[in-house]
Amino acid sequence: MSTEPRRHDTKIAVLLRTDLAPWQRLNVTAFLVSGLGAAAPEVIGEPYEDADGVAYLPMFGQPVLIFEGTGETLRAAHGRALSRALPRAVFTADLFATGNDDDNRAAVRAVSTAGLDLVGLAVYGPRNGVDKVLKGARMHP
Repeated sequence: MSTEPRRHDTKIAVLLRTDLAPWQRLNVTAFLVSGLGAAAPEVIGEPYEDADGVAYLPMFGQPVLIFEGTGETLRAAHGRALSRALPRAVFTADLFATGNDDDNRAAVRAVSTAGLDLVGLAVYGPRNGVDKVLKGARMHP
């Protein structure tokens, strides 16, 4: 097994609005990346197993990089992700008031693209494309 870090051709990134509470940051991140494995199965690695043979679910086969930015940074990144047609997920402020998946989808569907109150965005794609989408964002501390 190689000990050299592997440089991936693709990037998984999450951009969070800077004014979120810590619990919101964790919750939004989990929701945003949850659909990526279904939409892009190539990001999923092999299942895990410990020395006793206990099996564990597979996880992403590459790091998930977390960024933060202002609402304006999020809106700009969202626009760039759309223009590049990169796979993406959104989390809006309205979703904090819903309690199930049906209501979540209805809350997003009720608002125009330009009117979405974005608090989080996940994007996946070629490294350089994702880097361009995230222009102006900074790594999460």
